[in-house]
Amino acid sequence: MTASEATVRAVVSRVVAGLAPTSAESAPSSARSADLGTPTIAVGADHGGYALKERIGFRLKEAGHTVIDCGTDSTASVDYPDFAHAVARAVAAGEATYGIIVDGAGIGSAMVANKVPGVRAASCYDLSSARNSREHNHANVLTLGAGLIGDGLAWQITDTWLSTPWGEGRHARRVDKITDIDRGYRGRHDGP
Repeated sequence: MTASEATVRAVVSRVVAGLAPTSAESAPSSARSADLGTPTIAVGADHGGYALKERIGFRLKEAGHTVIDCGTDSTASVDYPDFAHAVARAVAAGEATYGIIVDGAGIGSAMVANKVPGVRAASCYDLSSARNSREHNHANVLTLGAGLIGDGLAWQITDTWLSTPWGEGRHARRVDKITDIDRGYRGRHDGP
């Protein structure tokens, strides 16, 4: 190994150190999701979520996922709607199975993403909301607040969200109603 390769490996190790599993954790369950295969995941963030987006993207690639990076590419100030919209468009267009967006609180990006027809974005802050949003609401976009949760919890939420299957059954009727409302407003710009 050359000196420059050693330097790059050391930098990468430091970048992902905040998301490294403890010895008590097993391999990420998202990597074991046999029924889902390895979905393509679009990721995006504003400047406040950039560092966390980079770490999550790295971990997703390590788990075998294809990752579409919708930006941003630095901590320079940008507007979260641009990146949330890019991720939501990728999911709605079928370019990505799921989307993950990181901003300061996760709320604004969820609002933007939910404006895109076919997107069901959920802002999650704990493992219960991550499971519920997938199992009950069939969420296809996850938003995270980098300013509100730590790196370790962010990865646990992401991993739980990706590995929780859609519950269907009694939940399907309710999600169908969400879809019907969505379809009812497509093409309308005059509001409710």
